[in-house]
Amino acid sequence: MTRNVLVIGLGLIGGSIALALQKAPDTKIIGYDMDAQTREHAQALNIVHDTVTDPQAIAADVDIIIFGTPVNATLEWMEQLKSWPLKNKVIVTDTGSTKKLIMQKAGELRELGITFIGGHPMAGSHKSGVLAAKAHLFENAYYMLTPLAGEEIVHMAQLERLLKFTHAKVVSVSASEHDHMTAVVSHFPHVIAASLVHQLGGENGEYPMTRSLAAGGFRDVTRIASSNPVLWRDITLQNRDELLTQLEGWEKEMGRIKELLTNGTSRDIEDYFSIAKELRDELPISAGAMYTAFDLYVDVPDYPGVISEVTGLLADEAISITNLRIVESREDVFGILVISFQSENDRERAAACIQKRANFETYIS
Repeated sequence: MTRNVLVIGLGLIGGSIALALQKAPDTKIIGYDMDAQTREHAQALNIVHDTVTDPQAIAADVDIIIFGTPVNATLEWMEQLKSWPLKNKVIVTDTGSTKKLIMQKAGELRELGITFIGGHPMAGSHKSGVLAAKAHLFENAYYMLTPLAGEEIVHMAQLERLLKFTHAKVVSVSASEHDHMTAVVSHFPHVIAASLVHQLGGENGEYPMTRSLAAGGFRDVTRIASSNPVLWRDITLQNRDELLTQLEGWEKEMGRIKELLTNGTSRDIEDYFSIAKELRDELPISAGAMYTAFDLYVDVPDYPGVISEVTGLLADEAISITNLRIVESREDVFGILVISFQSENDRERAAACIQKRANFETYIS
């Protein structure tokens, strides 16, 4: 019997899930998006098997509903679900970046006999929209599930069996655990990155050349500040309490650094950076909550045609790149050429190719 999956919201995340789940046997992927052009693109590019203009009209025939919409929109859809004619054993899930508000609403659905299991695939891209959807977007990334307490094992197992076709690492945590952990590793770093950029902006008047030097480490540290402001407005508001807790901890850490700068010995300061380096070097190389660029630094000599030479070697071995840039300010940066790839595997193949065929040194920061 065919399993019907309805994906509501066909942007990067919803579209990529739709593509990935097409690998599941006996499964039909039906898509809906409020934007008619997005629906047309999804149909033309075979991102879904079929599209609908009114998801409520087919709700009674759907086995699993996935919201690929922002949290605020998902909350509105969840409210609408209360009046929809649904299958008795339908499972509903979402892909939102925060879970507290979603799971509060899920409690209301449970009272009506509707099974809702929160979800968050922790991967993304520098691109957005249905045209950027990729079936492999979630491979090896964490896919967090946040069930309500006491959720039936059979429901969890059913959803996990479907999500295994994303090739993500599916794990279950509570909504509060999820929001705390994502605040630490994703949400709060975005706030810090934005604050550093604002601090740079304050230098424009007296030291305008500072912006020209803001490459290398500064550019890498603040890359995430270029993310969608509307998305991060919503995430900040939805996870405000956790962010305030992180900010309090950050203020204490800044106080410790101030004391270190004022009274610390050379040994104290070296130890501070050494411990930070050890902790940083132990971090796993994987896709995180948002887009992670798999960057390869290449120490190339400066002569005409060297960049086309490197990209030509990669093209010979069918290795795709997503971005290419030259670093001008090279403090703490190993290579003048930085190439970004879609996956860790592509980066490893590229490093081997360049070292073998061009004998240029490569580094991973």
